[in-house]
Amino acid sequence: VVPPPAPEGSPAPPAPAGLTAQAWLVADAGSGAVLAASRPHAPDLPASTMKILTALTVLPGLPPDRVITVDDNAPRVDGTKVGLVPGVGYTVRDLATAMMISSGNDATVALVEAAGGTATVLARMNALAASLGARETVAGDPTGLDSPGQVTSVYDLAVLGRAALNDPSVRGYLTIPRASLTGRGDQRFEIQNHNSLLRTYDGAVGVKNGYTVAAGATFVGAATRGGRTLIVALLRAAPAYGTDARALLDWGFAHAGQVTPVGYLPNPAASAAGEATRP
Repeated sequence: VVPPPAPEGSPAPPAPAGLTAQAWLVADAGSGAVLAASRPHAPDLPASTMKILTALTVLPGLPPDRVITVDDNAPRVDGTKVGLVPGVGYTVRDLATAMMISSGNDATVALVEAAGGTATVLARMNALAASLGARETVAGDPTGLDSPGQVTSVYDLAVLGRAALNDPSVRGYLTIPRASLTGRGDQRFEIQNHNSLLRTYDGAVGVKNGYTVAAGATFVGAATRGGRTLIVALLRAAPAYGTDARALLDWGFAHAGQVTPVGYLPNPAASAAGEATRP
């Protein structure tokens, strides 16, 4: 349901002050209404929020109980790793959990290899982004590590976050607080969700955080209250991105029924035709 416009002549409530993110957006996940945004189409680096698109691309085609034996390639990847052991078999469910809650690049590489390899998966990722209406996104590395030409926008991140919430093969991983994985021998080790909102914001339901030195902090978050789900996307935020995300979600829940939307996210059924009102 599209929120009703504010009464004629009523000024829109000001967006939260003091936000650190250089680009941000808050939208209603149900209607797609973009409630407020700053630099929504500015291109920037996604960091590990790119894993949302990776998950949307590979997880629907990989049975959760399939066992993938990790080779020597996955543990050699740069960046954040959960510590997968070469020669050990992990279920797709375990690898997807490690990718989405702890941003494991080693788990991401293992999933990508099982789904056809980097070149094949990147081609599918870019085709999927375009079909969803995230046409400002170019995937260059499924892990989200900085890659030449890789780019996104907060508008696109909101599109991808909304798709993740609506995809049953992805959504279930977004709110797992912790999990344990097989280590060496009989050992197991625990991983935890890196999304700080899950521990600090009532109703949080995802989605994914990211960070590289070049990108700064990036984040796609979502929360549900009173039957309404809001999505927030941040690019080039301060490391403590949760402060911005909570402020925008609080503002959105307070004003979602009062503000005139500044645009709309694409209708998933019509995104191939480009039917969206962009802020």
